[in-house]
Amino acid sequence: MNDTVQKLKASMEQRIVGKGDVLDKVILALLCGGHLLLEDVPGVGKTSIARALADSLALSFARIQCTPDTMPSDITGISIYRPAEGSFEVMAGPIVNNIVLADELNRTSPKTQSALLEVMEEHKVTIDGKALEVPEPFMVIGTQNPVEMAGTYPLPESQLDRFLMKLSVGYPDTDASEDMARRFLSGQLHEETRQVLTGEDIREMKTFVSRVTMHRDLTAYAVRIVEATRRKAEISCGASPRALLAMLRCAQAIAYMDDRAYCIPEDIAEAAALTLPHRLILSAGAKMSRTTGEELMTKILQEVSVS
Repeated sequence: MNDTVQKLKASMEQRIVGKGDVLDKVILALLCGGHLLLEDVPGVGKTSIARALADSLALSFARIQCTPDTMPSDITGISIYRPAEGSFEVMAGPIVNNIVLADELNRTSPKTQSALLEVMEEHKVTIDGKALEVPEPFMVIGTQNPVEMAGTYPLPESQLDRFLMKLSVGYPDTDASEDMARRFLSGQLHEETRQVLTGEDIREMKTFVSRVTMHRDLTAYAVRIVEATRRKAEISCGASPRALLAMLRCAQAIAYMDDRAYCIPEDIAEAAALTLPHRLILSAGAKMSRTTGEELMTKILQEVSVS
């Protein structure tokens, strides 16, 4: 693994036990310049992962605790009238930070969820007609509980498509749970995480990612995978052009993290499995049979050949 990536991962592992594979994907999303959705039951460390990443970087951080009464202005900011000056002043909201944690995103109303659509895609937020640029690098980490749980509003397809990937944290295994228990009892589980990388480090790494070469045959392979999602009977709406571009960038980042300056077919397949399943809109029949996007993506990767 790339030395700089390993340094960031080691810092996060001081707080997160037994989830090295999840941390790899979190860092992968950061290097892609993408946004991340963490979905799982309460208490498995979704928020802790976001905080571990933010605390390891010398970047600004904000947390938005989403509730049913959270308003769009609580995210984007508001315009306040100043009587002394006789003018309005724009007060930026928490979204104008490098790393933004939208905690329990699916517990707030669709109206409030939509406040993230512009900034996640265009990296700017509009308040009373005035556009504010967000700082770079910029990343939204959303957490949510499974939609079957009480008091949740499913995220719309347009918002899911703006997340580079959706991850499930999962329960730790027995060894990790015992390690967590020992560290908790000794007071070492919540040690302060020091900043190991700066914003300039992240921007430089993203530049290296964008320079990873990809053969034309691999680009064609990626296109065939995306087009296959649009032809499958179990999928009513396949992957978008945005999804294709996200998959290509993810493949480049996978190669970079593996210390390669070029992509291989396995990078494309892994990127597809990470970036496409949550974007697929399944048919009614597939939903009734409880087929998942991950299962369909596995079938598509088996059916589509590299050459």
